[in-house]
Amino acid sequence: MNTNRKALWAVRRSALPAVVRPCPDCSGSRHRPSGKIRVNANGKLLDVWLLLSCAACDRTSKVPVHERVHVSSLEPARRVAYETNSPAVVAELAMSAALAAKNGHRLDWTGTWELETRTPLHALDDPTPLGVQVRFELPAPVRVERLLMRGLGLSRTEVRRMVGDGRIRLPFAPDAKTHRDFELTVHGPASASADAAQRSKLPGARSHRLRPALTDLGLRGVPRQLAGSVRAAAGA
Repeated sequence: MNTNRKALWAVRRSALPAVVRPCPDCSGSRHRPSGKIRVNANGKLLDVWLLLSCAACDRTSKVPVHERVHVSSLEPARRVAYETNSPAVVAELAMSAALAAKNGHRLDWTGTWELETRTPLHALDDPTPLGVQVRFELPAPVRVERLLMRGLGLSRTEVRRMVGDGRIRLPFAPDAKTHRDFELTVHGPASASADAAQRSKLPGARSHRLRPALTDLGLRGVPRQLAGSVRAAAGA
């Protein structure tokens, strides 16, 4: 990122995602992690579950994490984390897309993230390009234009206009979703206009003037039939 001005945006977790699956006791479908993990031992075999609470009726349900695994297959520190209900491990399991796919439930990330940025709003008027590094601290799939709206204090229409004008340079479309780190560049109005002018001078750029006008050829007032012949010759 070749810019003199840089900023860091951090997508931080404000809540854990809801686990979406039918509740056996009511018509609810949204569950929240209870903050607990259950470990059952049968000899040398272990079963591990993440415990959930139904948001509607508060019924406790279980999400299998490990089933009938040998105790030696788990690192001691990991086993202790399960047994002590480590908040970090509870959060890890609750946000795991692999665990959701394995158990057939969906994760709802609505209201789970916030954007931390110290970029001043007047940066948009500065002709010096602004390089922004976006870092994700949770695997929430976020629409890129929503990040831009929050980070730059713009409306969706303004964001799309700046992308279309080349003032915001992205590695993918603004309506795409991502949960991976990426970089973007914000250009001032003057620099964006200069870039557009420079691109128009590149070899292969199409000219707006494709053929000479008849007046340029000194043919004003010539008969229509003759003028048509000259047009054909000029366009050949």
